[in-house]
Amino acid sequence: MKDFKQPPSKEKTIALGFTVAIHVVAITGLLFLGMSKPVEPPKQIKMVLITPEDLPPPEPVPLQQTDSAETAHEKVAEQVQQTAEPSVEPAPVIPVVPPSPITPKPDTNKAVQEAKAEALRQAEQQAAEKAKADAAEKAKVDAANKAKADAANKAKADAAEKAKVDAANKAKADAANKAKADAANKAKADAANKAKADAANKAKADAANKAKADAANKAKTDAANKAKADAAEKAKVDAANKAKADAANKAKADATNKAKADAANKAKADAANKAKADAANKAKADAANKAKADAANKAKADAANKAKADAAEKARADAAEEAKASAAKQAAEEAATKKAEAKKIASTAKRDFENKVKRAWDIPNGSSGQKATARVTLSDSGAVQSVIVNSSDPDMKASVEAAVRAAAPYPMPSDPDARREARTFTSSFTAK
Repeated sequence: MKDFKQPPSKEKTIALGFTVAIHVVAITGLLFLGMSKPVEPPKQIKMVLITPEDLPPPEPVPLQQTDSAETAHEKVAEQVQQTAEPSVEPAPVIPVVPPSPITPKPDTNKAVQEAKAEALRQAEQQAAEKAKADAAEKAKVDAANKAKADAANKAKADAAEKAKVDAANKAKADAANKAKADAANKAKADAANKAKADAANKAKADAANKAKADAANKAKTDAANKAKADAAEKAKVDAANKAKADAANKAKADATNKAKADAANKAKADAANKAKADAANKAKADAANKAKADAANKAKADAANKAKADAAEKARADAAEEAKASAAKQAAEEAATKKAEAKKIASTAKRDFENKVKRAWDIPNGSSGQKATARVTLSDSGAVQSVIVNSSDPDMKASVEAAVRAAAPYPMPSDPDARREARTFTSSFTAK
């Protein structure tokens, strides 16, 4: 009796994927709303009103000066602090101070009215600018909210699309696995049916071999029952592994399962061959030279097949080993060629460096015949990292080191290996 675990239906898979996608979108939205900044409360608007008594008295000026009202207006405007649009009120009646008999005073009432008018104009201008700034801030907040909403909608759509694609891929894989399992089960059933039919025909043809046929049938039945139990156990293990493994491990698990199935099929074939061999040995002892000949022919065919398989495997192994050796030899030759080319480039670069240093060398006076040796270490960019000069003459030593540093930076080769070779060079100097 077959006891294979049925794979989940396509509808259940799609429903499960859609449910997971909805939960992901909901959690993303809640996290987004929870992390956003709350809206700032509106700021309190304050209004400051002044009275004419709070204004400082105007300074006395001659009558012929005409800018007294403008001076009062500027002083009043400096002391007015307005943060919101003020209410329009009638100007208060301000008593007029009689002019001094010596120096007449300006018209204070007119100055105050002009100051209030200017303060009102500035307050209106400030209110308009604040309204414009509030509108800009609101537009900015609206744009940010719209961007957040668009991002949430896009994340929701992407999650739904991914859930659909994952569900479709899973359904396709389940269908392929089911088709493979059905094909394997059909092949096993056909093989079992053919074995039973052969056994029945053999029992009808030869009643004397009934015991042998019974033993063969029992062995086949045991093998079939074991194959069914192994298949059921393998289906359970495959289902558990499939739930745990991801898409990358699924291919590896499939390969492992195929290897196990091949091993099981080989063990089954070996068991069947052993049962046939035992039956052939029994038939050989009891009767028929024909059975003996059949067994000999089968052994010969098995030996020939094994020899062919061994020869093919050996040929494949020899070809793989030869290809590996050829690839290693080619890689070694390429590496040697590249190294030689890098050394050649580095040698040319070092020679150019020495010539450049010697062109920059200022030979000190009175050092004719003196010699010096310089060992220079450069950076990848051609800058001088260190200079070691060996010479018995200090002037000679200082001049060579100065020439090495004056000739920097040095043009380094573009090839990394050649540049690494050219970073260190040694040059000899002889004063003439």
